[in-house]
Amino acid sequence: MSGADSQARKQEYFSKLVKLLDEYPKILIVGADNVGSSHMQKIRLALRGKAVILMGKNTMIRKAIRGHIENNKALENLLPHVRGNIGFVFVKDDLQFAKKVIQENKVAAPAKAGGIAPSDVIVPAGNTGMEPTQTSFLQALNIPSKITRGQVEIINDVHLISAGQKVGSSEATLLAKLDIKPFKYGLTIKTVYDEGSIYEASVLELTEADILKKFSSGVANIASLSLAIGYPTAASLPHSLIRGYKNILAVALTTDFMFPQAEKVKKMLENPGAYAAAPAAAAPAAGGGKGAEKAKEKEKVKEEPAEEEDADMGLGLFD
Repeated sequence: MSGADSQARKQEYFSKLVKLLDEYPKILIVGADNVGSSHMQKIRLALRGKAVILMGKNTMIRKAIRGHIENNKALENLLPHVRGNIGFVFVKDDLQFAKKVIQENKVAAPAKAGGIAPSDVIVPAGNTGMEPTQTSFLQALNIPSKITRGQVEIINDVHLISAGQKVGSSEATLLAKLDIKPFKYGLTIKTVYDEGSIYEASVLELTEADILKKFSSGVANIASLSLAIGYPTAASLPHSLIRGYKNILAVALTTDFMFPQAEKVKKMLENPGAYAAAPAAAAPAAGGGKGAEKAKEKEKVKEEPAEEEDADMGLGLFD
């Protein structure tokens, strides 16, 4: 390729990247280790119409971004994250859809000696299909086994490799013999750029329930602080109103001062039996003679501890 052609291709790439930066407000910065061209094409097709994938050399990406920063200062936040084997997934609206497609489009791959395990590897217990002569191979890896019907059987599940650990040649050979492809490779979301803000990919895992829970916790903290320092806020106002109502109700119940909301409570305290007798009176009509006798027995039990009921009601009101 001539120098003129190379320069033209670079300029075309710069123009395409700048256009995407202007058109799409959200970007997923993804790692592309162990992702082949055919695999990448499948992901592009799955995202078609919703997102656009752009790969390229990091030096070219940085140069294009620096040249466009004067038009969009927020793009400067992207520069520290342009390192390693990465690419951009440009998204207009639904980041969750793009994340789901990326996570679903992963392919199984065998363990290769010398590679770093992206996840734990568990060899399940059961028949391996291996000949009895292979027991020494399993013993070298400290895997308990036995011979069953002329084949080697692993007795218990074995944690063979831990995530982040280097895969040894023996482990790779064993997994190949068992026809186990323990790893799945695909694009991995590293960082999210959202209209100038940068945050970790773990934020995309939050559900609406998680967000509501965190919001509720924040409101509770603000209400507690407001009540403690006596500074009213929208979060503390309901608590202040309830507290004020309890104080006024306490005054009304101990004095001749009265207001409509306190009248029913005062009547209940003065004559609790009248309110307790209402459900008991309905029992004879529903249950006949035996029901009437049971209702009378319950009524007697309720009449005896009248003073305790008054005390319990008072505690509930003045907590």
